[in-house]
Amino acid sequence: MHDERRRIEERVQRVHNQRIKPAVYAAAVPLTVEAWQAPGEPVPFTEAAAAAYEPFAMDTPWGPPWGTTWFRMRGRVPAEWAGRRVETVIDLGFVGDWPGNQAEALVHLPDGTPLKAVNPQNQYVPVARPAQGGEEIHYLVEAASNPDILAGDFAAPTPLGDVLTAGDKPLYTFRRADLAVLDEEVWHLSLDVQVLRELMLELGEHEPRRHEIMHALDAALDALDLDDVPGTAAAARAVLGPVLARPAHASAHTLSAVGHAHIDSAWLWPIRETKRKTSRTFSNVTALAEEYEEFVFACSQAQQYEWVRDNYPKVWERIKKAVADGSWAPVGGMWVEADGNLPGGEAMARQLIHGKRFFMEQFGIETTGVWLPDSFGYTAAYPQLAKLAGNDWFLTQKISWNQTNKFPHHTFWWEGIDGTRVFTHFPPVDTYNAEFSGQEMAHAVRNYQDKGRGTTSLAPFGHGDGGGGPTREMLERARRLADLEGSAKVRIEHPDAFFAAAREEYPDAPVWAGELYLELHRATYTTQARTKQGNRRSEHRLREAELWATTAALHAPGYSYPYEHLDRLWKTVLLHQFHDILPGSSIAWVHREAEAEYARVARELEVITAEAVAALGAGGARAFNTGPFDRAEVVRTDGGGAAYVAVPGSGSAPLGNARPERTVEVSDRVLDNGLVRVELADDGTLASVRDLRAGREVLAGPGNLLRLHSDLPNYWDAWDIDKHYQNRYTDLLDTESVTVVEPDGLVGSIRVTRAFGNGSTVTQTISLRSGSPRIDFETEIDWHEAEKILKAGFPVDIRAPHSSAEIQFGHVQRPTHTNTSWEAARFEVSGHRWVHIGEPGYGVAVLNDSTYGHDVSRTVREDGGTTTTVRLSLVRAPRVPDPEADQGRHRFTYSLLPGATIEDAVREGYALNLPLRVADAAGAPEPVVSATGEGVTVETVKLADDRSGDVVVRLYECRGGRAEGVLRTGFPLAGAHVTDLLERPLADAPYDDGAVPVTLRPFQILTLRLRRADAGR
Repeated sequence: MHDERRRIEERVQRVHNQRIKPAVYAAAVPLTVEAWQAPGEPVPFTEAAAAAYEPFAMDTPWGPPWGTTWFRMRGRVPAEWAGRRVETVIDLGFVGDWPGNQAEALVHLPDGTPLKAVNPQNQYVPVARPAQGGEEIHYLVEAASNPDILAGDFAAPTPLGDVLTAGDKPLYTFRRADLAVLDEEVWHLSLDVQVLRELMLELGEHEPRRHEIMHALDAALDALDLDDVPGTAAAARAVLGPVLARPAHASAHTLSAVGHAHIDSAWLWPIRETKRKTSRTFSNVTALAEEYEEFVFACSQAQQYEWVRDNYPKVWERIKKAVADGSWAPVGGMWVEADGNLPGGEAMARQLIHGKRFFMEQFGIETTGVWLPDSFGYTAAYPQLAKLAGNDWFLTQKISWNQTNKFPHHTFWWEGIDGTRVFTHFPPVDTYNAEFSGQEMAHAVRNYQDKGRGTTSLAPFGHGDGGGGPTREMLERARRLADLEGSAKVRIEHPDAFFAAAREEYPDAPVWAGELYLELHRATYTTQARTKQGNRRSEHRLREAELWATTAALHAPGYSYPYEHLDRLWKTVLLHQFHDILPGSSIAWVHREAEAEYARVARELEVITAEAVAALGAGGARAFNTGPFDRAEVVRTDGGGAAYVAVPGSGSAPLGNARPERTVEVSDRVLDNGLVRVELADDGTLASVRDLRAGREVLAGPGNLLRLHSDLPNYWDAWDIDKHYQNRYTDLLDTESVTVVEPDGLVGSIRVTRAFGNGSTVTQTISLRSGSPRIDFETEIDWHEAEKILKAGFPVDIRAPHSSAEIQFGHVQRPTHTNTSWEAARFEVSGHRWVHIGEPGYGVAVLNDSTYGHDVSRTVREDGGTTTTVRLSLVRAPRVPDPEADQGRHRFTYSLLPGATIEDAVREGYALNLPLRVADAAGAPEPVVSATGEGVTVETVKLADDRSGDVVVRLYECRGGRAEGVLRTGFPLAGAHVTDLLERPLADAPYDDGAVPVTLRPFQILTLRLRRADAGR
């Protein structure tokens, strides 16, 4: 019996691959092909149409890396093909089986109308069904010779990741450009055999259904004349008809399928190429929708829609028709599928605001879910943000990539840090690029964690990662699997329909509270440090520009709030938060352009802010405080000096309006300001940090210890940091100099310079300021290492059962022990502006202005005390996909804050990231808004997007406790409303004489819309 089974299985595979598939195209004639190599970057269709083309022969090499070759193709359908289904078949010389990471093309008619894309798994362009005979074919084909960056090996560095280093050697050899007859009977036979064979192989050895299919396939091949496959395909299909008609069991699991084309907005290709990928994929999808009436395609990322709207208007019109017809489902409601951890709170809100608003304005559709299948973990702030944006569900798939622990649910309620819950689903098919293979279908059923409670799951299908999306073969397979015995049932439908049905079926689904931590890709918190710094600085500069532009709009006659300019800059920042740009996992070209874009954003925001401040009038040097809290601190002046100033939150004050109690005393190795005393060892590390207020030593070992680790992950260089990195390291203790650079005064500083490794240097200016316990480490690194990671550690004499790290609109606590595999897997974690550790009565915070990755560990000393060590990840040196990642110069600051509560960490985190601005200005007006009440934190001040003149204020509770306070306005108040994130009123807010009372739950986000009495309405 075993020999018989093996004989049949091997027979089916060979006949299918060697006889049936080659017979799918019954006849072919070559097209006449000419070529024109576009110089440099891609050109518009009109320029390509007017170019001079030269004859081009098949089997000719073409395509330098990142080049564009236009092919003109002409031909005529033979008269004898009348009545047949005719297609054009184009093989650009595709290699491997990764459709999104190599050559691809868009086929146009002579008038510039895009027809369809050509990809490795989708090589046809429809001509006629049926043909009349004699049809003239004339195409202009825009072919992109994108290189295969990874070439099957994620560990091989390559210069192909940037047009500046890729060279010009042709990458591909053109194989085929034919008119061909598609034999539909043979094509359907091929699909019948594939579906049944794959189902058979997944069924158990002792299941009768397996043997029924096996013998039916054997009999079908007996009915097939191998010398006349086209003539006998119908007879073979007739044999298979009864087994394909057997319905699924009533209890069979149902896969709710939706077309999908996961298009990375940049990754192994630059943004300019993504713009073309969207046109190719969306052309394919809209063409497919015309052929398959049941097809539904889910598509996220408003940015990509905007690219198509602005660059491919004819494709855009087809998308609008597909949306109206119901075959196209805008989903996700985000500007891009952003990283799930690193964007700041307001940026994450703006992702949802701009995304949802785009779909509402362009299609009249309000999306109801967050579609984020491929980010590297998900912040516990998401549930609240999703709900406040009007979303009911959340989808991802990435947690199935966990290295250590299998997530216990596929359908569940996800609870955020504030208690908000959102209905969440992880597709158990474990891919967002499903093809309806037998293996995928069986895996989805076996893998589904909620059996007995839920009966359905979602399956996004289509070639992803830029690979062109769904294909007709996938839809044909779905038709066969709609109701087939032995398999899960497939039902194509809108994701909203799936989530509504799943929630109704399983309303008491289990709850997962807290972050969705991905036990993989932990290095994305650190890789490409300049990209991350650009994001952090841009977020804070946008806050600054909006606040002072709002102030000027309210108080400076003639000033015009820069709505369009701010909107454009926000969208630039949101785009670069895409989950392969901000995490640092893209090619060199992407990060080179990202750094340039961040520099441009900085320049333009500086102009906006300076113009807003200048509009308030001149009158003397003042300090402007963009942060939400009152501050009294030392500020640098334009001449390089220092002044002490007390400034209200969101307000300004003249320099020198306050005096510190004492200045900083400096000796060769000591900084002392009466609050803390810092002593340096001869090797430049911190020998002691004495908190003079509390009368205790903070450190339990050398502080600010720079440790250089070997960092060679097993697979994904830019993405991963594997735990074995901890086992090999070098402490950087050698110094070139330790020098006092600022003696006694308002600021005291000691500079430490080190050289190490492969010609790298690090220079740190350790500073203490009057009136502040914060110790700053202004750091300059010239980095030339390979496969290393540099960390800065602070061993603290605190027994901390957990650490707290800032996330969007709050913080999360993580255990410092490793009792279970879940805790042990969190050996590298993310945070925003601060990490806090504490024991009852005392705490310490480590702050930063641009890094995210860190680790926290706990050890017991010989004296019985406990040391808790916080280590910031500063810079890495992966070589794939960017062999020069992080090389060169970096400038950033991190800080140690002794004696800190959570509130102190929040305040100083804002202060470090929002330094006081010194400008010549008149006596500035009262702050637009100010908040009182412990924990009440103003995050955003801006004018309403509808240009009504209303002021929008977003605030939150920062401590994790309940808060009561008052929001006061610096303008006459005529009305107040609580709104959602899109500034739509939810409820009236009480107010009286410019004061709005505020009551907040732990970590609650509250958006208020304030109507001005002087707004002229």
